[in-house]
Amino acid sequence: MKKSLFILMSVQFLVYLGFGLIIPVLPEVILQENYNEVHVGGLLTVYALASFFTAPLWGMLSDRIGRKMLILIGLVGFSLSFWLFSLFFDSLFMLYLSRVVGGLFSGALYTAVTGFIADLSDEENRNKYMGFMGMSIGLGFIFGPAIGGVLGHISLETPFIVSAILLLVIFVYALIILKEPTRTGEANKRALLPKGALSLWSYRIKYLFLFSFMVTFLLAGLEATFQLFQIERVSITPLQIGYLFMFSGFVDAAIQGGVVRRIKNGTETTWLIYAQIVTAIGLIMTVFTTNIFWAGFSLCVFTAGNALARTTIVSLTSKESGGRYGTAAGMTYSMDNLGRIIGPLLFAWLFTKQPDNIYVLSGILAILAIGLIFGYRKSTKTLKRTA
Repeated sequence: MKKSLFILMSVQFLVYLGFGLIIPVLPEVILQENYNEVHVGGLLTVYALASFFTAPLWGMLSDRIGRKMLILIGLVGFSLSFWLFSLFFDSLFMLYLSRVVGGLFSGALYTAVTGFIADLSDEENRNKYMGFMGMSIGLGFIFGPAIGGVLGHISLETPFIVSAILLLVIFVYALIILKEPTRTGEANKRALLPKGALSLWSYRIKYLFLFSFMVTFLLAGLEATFQLFQIERVSITPLQIGYLFMFSGFVDAAIQGGVVRRIKNGTETTWLIYAQIVTAIGLIMTVFTTNIFWAGFSLCVFTAGNALARTTIVSLTSKESGGRYGTAAGMTYSMDNLGRIIGPLLFAWLFTKQPDNIYVLSGILAILAIGLIFGYRKSTKTLKRTA
């Protein structure tokens, strides 16, 4: 049991480490090869697209061929995506292909691992095991950019080669150690649009779905353009950007672990307004960057606001769902993915047109999103009374 859990946690960690790994390296590759900066956003977007739209397929396949087999397939495919990326910097087509492959197989791994955990656990310890998975995902997000930056300091290819090798090592370990669990249910198919989700849009919870989109949209947009912006302002290196994102990751963890749990029931909307104000301040501070310390400070301010908003909106949406937790969570997941799909591409395009104003515009968007919270407050059409 412990060995299986360790492998599953390692897989989740590597999947999300791989997501963050590319952040400090991708802009350098694009600039080195003289590609248009919009491709930074494009390469992040196709990854999210491939992962999102194939999720239902992987869920069905996991039920058909087994969790272990899909994990093994996913590890090989995800490793292949890193090899492709490291070998073909000079081919934009191959870079896009590698990102599509990465998105495809990261989706397979997420689906298979969560299904495996559900089969491995019972009602008593499932939350604990899923908590371990969440911790692994969080650590991957925190250390991905840092490791990408450190290894990218050696060469731009190094982070991808090391990740590819690690995935193959985990593949061998999983092949030997993992045993197919006794099936206790279906895998999480992460439907594109959860069953019954459209009916939720008749209620005020729709404002929370749209707010969730905006929060992720701003985060994904900043991830796509922050390094490009700081290269122009302070000639930031992949190593430096990696450390900045690592520090901001710890801020994220501190907010989620320390601040959010202190929010009292009924005060969520007030905290969301504060969160958006802090987010906007962080974005607008970025415009005034003159040194690496200010760049890191503004990033951490943005992260504090964004982390507070992300966690609080999940809690409020759950309470507002009137007992339809699964449907509401699925709809929030879909809106988050829409933000990850649109955000990088749109922000990267805006960067090519208005590089000096992009964070002023995004700060304004953060403030405008507060209107959704006021819309939620004003509406009386709640699911709570119809649960």
